[in-house]
Amino acid sequence: MDTLDVSTVSVRRKRPAAPAERDALPPFTAELAAEMAPVYARVQHVVTPMEWPAYAPLIKVINELKKERNAVVLAHNYMTPEIFNCVGDFRGDSLQLAKEAARTKADVIVQAGVHFMAETSKLLSPDKTVLIPDLRAGCSLADSITAEDVRMLREIYPGVPIVTYVNTSAAVKAECDICCTSSNAVKIVESLGAPRVLLIPDEYLAKYVQTQTKVEIIAWKGHCEVHERFTAEDIAAMRAADPGMKVIAHPECPPDVIEASDFTGSTAAMINWVTSKRPRKVALITECSMASNVAVEAPDVEFIRPCNLCPHMKRISLQNIYEALRDMKYEVTVDPIVAAKARRAVERMVNLTN
Repeated sequence: MDTLDVSTVSVRRKRPAAPAERDALPPFTAELAAEMAPVYARVQHVVTPMEWPAYAPLIKVINELKKERNAVVLAHNYMTPEIFNCVGDFRGDSLQLAKEAARTKADVIVQAGVHFMAETSKLLSPDKTVLIPDLRAGCSLADSITAEDVRMLREIYPGVPIVTYVNTSAAVKAECDICCTSSNAVKIVESLGAPRVLLIPDEYLAKYVQTQTKVEIIAWKGHCEVHERFTAEDIAAMRAADPGMKVIAHPECPPDVIEASDFTGSTAAMINWVTSKRPRKVALITECSMASNVAVEAPDVEFIRPCNLCPHMKRISLQNIYEALRDMKYEVTVDPIVAAKARRAVERMVNLTN
């Protein structure tokens, strides 16, 4: 398997005047506490009583604004639990959110995730308004490759299909044949019927896929800054502390981490593994917030949190989701020519996985 060493988001800022009554959030009174008690009951073992008085007014107003705007919040698994569980209308990995973006009848989509996800939502819902609460919510993996790089790969490997991980810009997707996610990468690669396939930009995902298929995989040297920090030594230390614990890893992790783990899969597959197996204790080798979100579904499981946070995902907060809906900012757009080509690559993936 070869590895080569070798983001385009267009946004329009819109801030219409907000009604004065929305400038102040409701106070956290006994009445509000009682009204929001059913919501808190769902997350009380992952959100502390000290945090809840700050979150509850925002959650109440966000959910009211969603109804008023005919809006939905797409919440990625790496969102913090008060976002994921309390304001997310659709929750899941990038594939699930892409499908929900295409299906939703909402007028407005708020992407509680990073910029490539917002672009993907816009590609699949071109007539909808797509908002991202913070323009700085980027992705190290998406930044590791450009459209020009992909055109160079076409010249080096003429006739070899190019599969791009969905964690790329619309401009990169527009230069590729089809998209994939960590949950469907093997299926996508094998669907092309080619002896060799370029799988970009995540080197570790490509190496993992190579262990699952006879198709020759050519990789690009891009990495997720969260997953690449995990080491086999981290896992050995956790097992030494508790030999009976289970370790499950995301395929964006280095190969030695995957080799040391009990299970490897996409975020959706990791959740399914935990909720079906119900291990006594488990370490999720992925972004830290996901353990808190899975803990809501599996409160009987003890989670070890080897906490690597994504600084980009963590730019999304209840406060800026509220501001995005209040002021209808920041709207994500994609150049129509780029969008038409990128949409084809995304839709090919979605159609194959439906």
